[in-house]
Amino acid sequence: MIRPGWWRDGGIAAVLTLLAFVPTMDAIAAQIGNLPVRPQDALAVTLTLAQTVPLAVGSRWPAACLSIISAAFMAHQALGYPQTFGSIGLYLALYAAGAHQQRFRLGLAAVWTAAYVALAVLLLNLGSPNRVQDFVAFYLVLGVIWMTGTGMRRWRAEEAERRRLSASLATAAERARIARELHDVVTHHVTAMVIQADAAQFLVESAPDRAGNGLAAISDTGRRALTELRHLLDVLEATGDSATADRTPTLGTISDLVEQARVSGQPVELAEHGERRAQSVDVELAAYRVVQEALTNAIKHATGQPTTVTVHHHDDRLDIEVTTDGAATAGLPVSGRGLNGLRARLRMLDGDLLAAPRPEGGFRVHATIPFRSDS
Repeated sequence: MIRPGWWRDGGIAAVLTLLAFVPTMDAIAAQIGNLPVRPQDALAVTLTLAQTVPLAVGSRWPAACLSIISAAFMAHQALGYPQTFGSIGLYLALYAAGAHQQRFRLGLAAVWTAAYVALAVLLLNLGSPNRVQDFVAFYLVLGVIWMTGTGMRRWRAEEAERRRLSASLATAAERARIARELHDVVTHHVTAMVIQADAAQFLVESAPDRAGNGLAAISDTGRRALTELRHLLDVLEATGDSATADRTPTLGTISDLVEQARVSGQPVELAEHGERRAQSVDVELAAYRVVQEALTNAIKHATGQPTTVTVHHHDDRLDIEVTTDGAATAGLPVSGRGLNGLRARLRMLDGDLLAAPRPEGGFRVHATIPFRSDS
């Protein structure tokens, strides 16, 4: 399989090779020898090609590319052939080595530096008019090109690490979200089923004719749990738009939660104030989960105590309050996996959740959820 980078490198090598034989481009070159010019011959053409063609593998084998091009450049300079645009390949090979060489980078830099020093001494002995400081300046230019490639390599590594960390954070957040959903679904329905089963067992002994209603309530609660779990599994398996808003619990089913709590034996009243309006899926689901968790805790820790669910529809936010009366509710938790999960969910929506005992007795859960649009 041909990698995308090979097409890019091959294209650069091909363009540079063609331009190397365009006479008007000869004025642009990496020139350091400035020796008397000898006529162009077959060896000169070969050395020119050796300074351009290896760029085709510059990303794949940067050390080999730099070695071949450097050797050809040095030979071209030492033999005094006319300058060529193909010598720009040295700059590109140095950049590629800095950007793509993974191992033995210091060793490669040391060997290349030693070869350059040897070239400078040779050119001086052959009568080059350049001074030592000219060779030093040219070396510094080459060093800047190498460091530019090194900077690009480090930037790519840091960017890859940022993407990896971002993916890890996204995965962790998704796992936490799934854990919250599972907790909300399983805890609420299983709690209701346990209480309904206890009630049905009592009715079997005291009022057999009413036991059927309790068993029907258990069956209905089980079906609700299976429906929500099935929806959650569909979301996990979704690759695109499977998790649509019409399959998400919304404010319209808070009444179902209230009715289910009543069937479980919890006296619950529902009151809504203001004009209900359609909201984003996140807001609707958060509201549903707040009521679900509050009623679950009320059923578990304050069984039989009067409970009120109040929903206020404001222009810019939704306020939900669930209160439970009676001294028995002093044992209700103010923290835990469910409430902490709700706080995290609401913080993501710029909302807030308060859960605390009431001064007059009982327990209060209050949630504020700012409105959002799906756009």
